[in-house]
Amino acid sequence: MSLLPSCRSSSFLFGTKKEQRHNKMAAAAASPLKHFVTAKKKVSGIFEQLAAYVQESAAFLEETHRDVELDPVTTEEQVLEVKGYLSKVSGISEVVARRHMKVAFFGRTSNGKSTVINAMLWDKVLPSGIGHTTNCFLRVEGTEGQDAFLLTEGSEERKSVKTVNQLAHALHQDERLASGGLVSVMWPNSKCPLLKDDLVLMDSPGIDVTTELDSWIDKYCLDADVFVLVANAESTLMQTEKQFFHKVNARLSRPNLFILNNRWDASASEPEYMEEVRRQHMERCCVFLSEELGLVDRAQAADRVFFVSAKEALAARIQKAQGMPEAGGALAEGFQGRMFEFQNFERRFEECISQSAVKTKFEQHTVRAKQMAEEVRRIMDCVHMAAQEQRLYCLELREDRQERLGFIDKQLDLLSHNYKQKIKQLTEEVERQVSNAMAEEIRRLSVLVDDFQLDFHPSPVVIKVYKNELHRHIEEGLSHNLSERCSAPVSTSLQAMQQEMMEGLSPLLPPSLRTQGVPGPRTRGASSAFTLSYDLNCHKLCADFQEDIEFHFSLGWSMLVKRFLGPKGTRRALLGYSEQVPRPLPLTPANPGVPALPQGGALTQEELMVSMVTGLASLTSRTSMGILVLGGVVWKAVGWRLVALSLGLYGLLYLYERLTWSSRAKERAFKRQFVEYAAEKLQLLVSYTGSNCSHQVQQELSGTFAQLCQEVDATREELQQEVEALSRKVELLEALQGKAKLLRNKAGWLDSELNMFTHQYLEQSR
Repeated sequence: MSLLPSCRSSSFLFGTKKEQRHNKMAAAAASPLKHFVTAKKKVSGIFEQLAAYVQESAAFLEETHRDVELDPVTTEEQVLEVKGYLSKVSGISEVVARRHMKVAFFGRTSNGKSTVINAMLWDKVLPSGIGHTTNCFLRVEGTEGQDAFLLTEGSEERKSVKTVNQLAHALHQDERLASGGLVSVMWPNSKCPLLKDDLVLMDSPGIDVTTELDSWIDKYCLDADVFVLVANAESTLMQTEKQFFHKVNARLSRPNLFILNNRWDASASEPEYMEEVRRQHMERCCVFLSEELGLVDRAQAADRVFFVSAKEALAARIQKAQGMPEAGGALAEGFQGRMFEFQNFERRFEECISQSAVKTKFEQHTVRAKQMAEEVRRIMDCVHMAAQEQRLYCLELREDRQERLGFIDKQLDLLSHNYKQKIKQLTEEVERQVSNAMAEEIRRLSVLVDDFQLDFHPSPVVIKVYKNELHRHIEEGLSHNLSERCSAPVSTSLQAMQQEMMEGLSPLLPPSLRTQGVPGPRTRGASSAFTLSYDLNCHKLCADFQEDIEFHFSLGWSMLVKRFLGPKGTRRALLGYSEQVPRPLPLTPANPGVPALPQGGALTQEELMVSMVTGLASLTSRTSMGILVLGGVVWKAVGWRLVALSLGLYGLLYLYERLTWSSRAKERAFKRQFVEYAAEKLQLLVSYTGSNCSHQVQQELSGTFAQLCQEVDATREELQQEVEALSRKVELLEALQGKAKLLRNKAGWLDSELNMFTHQYLEQSR
């Protein structure tokens, strides 16, 4: 029983259609050609998965390469390499999808090539007959439609074919193609399941009718999986046939070749020579296959040589398809043996072409797919390792930055407390130093006033100008002297404190700022220009100074009283009242001659003048009485000469003082009075000036420390931002690492699929 699927025509008379379909499915399932079909489906699915994998990998690498937040973990060469695999995988997938098993039939004219193909197809698909029937190459392949049609080379026009006879007729009358031309015969798969298994049968003109053998080989033979040499058993293997396959063997590496000695039914007429002729043909064919071509060894060569009658096989199968006995009709003796031989050829042919096609069509592409999967896996492994190294580096860097943040916070708290105490100590020292220096300058104020030189005149206008200039001189002099005494030491202490702050906060700053110094106006040398400001404001302080440059005799009564009692006692003596707060006593005056003061103790200028005059008159009257009494006593005691001498000396002294009371003397008196007044007023500013200077120093140091803290805060903010950026980067790298690992594992899975395909289909084909 034949192992080939049987084609059933519409005229089948016996059995139900269900039985026919069952028989066809069983035959198709048993066909070795299914091995190629399943292998093709399997490898096509693998290449689809490989294409999707390469597409995903290329997109991942390109996206990763463009990511500006990450350091490069992929190279441009890797991206371009994987992108290049896209077109390669796509091209291989298209080639695999178009792949089919191809059998090329060659032989001399009228050896029965077309009849052999028709017998294999169980129907008269190709034209056959006596003489040179096939004028060009005929390619028979299956189509999914229900109608057969023709496609000529270089044309997409479909030419409908209703019957096989019309097909043969069309080739001889309508088509006049060259012997190297090609006509594709698209035969419905439903009429012949053999064509469902991606099998293409190529019929050729006789190799003895053309000299274009080389072009035939290049055009139609290089992709053939099996060659069938159809020889004429009535003659023998010809040199023309050998020459053709020698050329094929030179172009291809060890082609699969079967030799059919057709028309073996002719041996039935001469049974006495049958075995001898068979041995002769077998010997010649085996020598040709094993020794001349070197395709197989001698034992294997015998399995590739068959003796058949294609005409008998075709007739028998058509009979069987029509429901008649296949052995019916005029058949020569020995038909069953020749039919079995033809079926044996078909079985060996199917096994050989299936195994050969799987190996030749898919092995190279499978190896290339394994290489591409391995290359992508290697790239993903490199990306995974690079991402892992970068992630570990980012984790270490983030930990370092977090530790530095903690160190900065702790050190800043300690330094802030420490420098606040030192600033407080320094400002207290500055306040003490400035206060002492100002007290010393107040004691030496007379020297500063004596150094003032300006023309003096007792007129009010000149005195006003004189006062203004003296105020300015005192202001400048005191400021200069205080600066000489205090500014240099204070500036030195200030700079030392600022330098200590910079050195103390320097470890909290980044290395770039440590080497360049802390930026800012206070810390880049401007602190050397810091000077204390002594704002004494003498003009306003001494604005109410009233000088007394009128002549006063030194031995006058008021001067004597002032000298012995002081200014306050003199006033009490002259005015006759006390500066103490008056008690609520009766307002009766103690001296009837002196008017009583107002109860509130507040005297107007007129009342004061009246009181002074009245008191002076009373005092003078009493003094005059005393002098008279005393003079009488003295007169009696020492004599008039001594009294006269004393009065003369008193008068001369008054005259001398009155004559020497010049502008110069008035200026000295003015300066003396101003010194006394200004010294008293400046004493009130000692504490204020010291506090003011200490405040300036405190502001300067606080400003310097604040700017240093701003730099530390800026550094801290940068570190915080860097920590956040590193955290985001670590997350991205973790995701990238996971994606790369997944793609790497997918490559391993594809490799295992390819290994399984190789073991299941390629290794078994060897």
